[in-house]
Amino acid sequence: MLIIMRTSATKADVENVVARVKSFDLDAHLSDGAERTVIGVVGDGRPVEKSLFIRLPGVDNIVPISKSYKLASREFYPKNSLVPIGENRVGNGSAIIIGGPCAVENREQLLEAAQAVKDAGAHALRGGAYKPRTSPYSFQGMGEDGLKLLAEARDLTGLPIVTEIISPELVPLVADYADVLQIGARNMQNYSLLKAAGLTQRTILLKRGMSATISDFLMAAEYILSKGNQNVILCERGIRTFETATRNTTDINAIPVLKSLTHLPVMLDPSHSTGDWRFVSSLARSGIAAGADGLVIEVHPDPANALSDGAQSLKPKRFAELVNQVNIIANAMKAANITALPEG
Repeated sequence: MLIIMRTSATKADVENVVARVKSFDLDAHLSDGAERTVIGVVGDGRPVEKSLFIRLPGVDNIVPISKSYKLASREFYPKNSLVPIGENRVGNGSAIIIGGPCAVENREQLLEAAQAVKDAGAHALRGGAYKPRTSPYSFQGMGEDGLKLLAEARDLTGLPIVTEIISPELVPLVADYADVLQIGARNMQNYSLLKAAGLTQRTILLKRGMSATISDFLMAAEYILSKGNQNVILCERGIRTFETATRNTTDINAIPVLKSLTHLPVMLDPSHSTGDWRFVSSLARSGIAAGADGLVIEVHPDPANALSDGAQSLKPKRFAELVNQVNIIANAMKAANITALPEG
């Protein structure tokens, strides 16, 4: 439920309510608005009586949250959350672009890709140091050596880095190097990993599982939020259907649907959605037009010899063209005041 404080409520009033919430072994999550504070009360599913809080000093109203994902819902926080990636904020109306290779393969490959991403005008560099692969015989990543190369690329380009975490034990190590921790589709419901990510203060890029419903996706985000980390970005990356013409089926519907249900920013990964570089640009443009807050694009200087997902990677020149196209679409939508959910 939500405890809505009066506009005249003092800091002491808020602290008193929070203390009362915690006395019942419940969690209190504060959302400070321009005029009043809202306290989200989250527990273990037990019914919480309004009478326990309604008469406390400073309390104006108590509203139940109907959604099972409490903290991720717009009922808890109606405005769009702005989530940091370096100096940029995802969700502010601009198209934030993350580009880079699927995997860090060697120093030359990564630094060439990083410079290309920088020159194209993208906002962050992606690259996997640890790779969860379907086959145990596929390239599994360079591990900490890959993280060190990512850190070097950041030093050279100034781009914040985005890289994947695949187990709770690796979270502290990867967080020491990375600006954004990515949780991939295969780990979307790895609850131990979600909890560990929630205990960090790093921005989390959470990808939708290939068979996950929208509700499943938001509940996964709820695990992270419930541990105190509010910096979560959702990423649609295609779902598994009966269609085999592409690697996955891009759920463009998910973008406006998610924007209606949650305050968290939503990005699109058209590389994994299609699995084919020929279709990436079209899907990327569609995603921005549908209201996505940004894109995650795989970029490789030599896709034919990539150790991971070369078939879906753009060459630097094509990536630069795409960034320009996406910015034109995003700026046009911003100028026309077009959002994912038009009012009325």
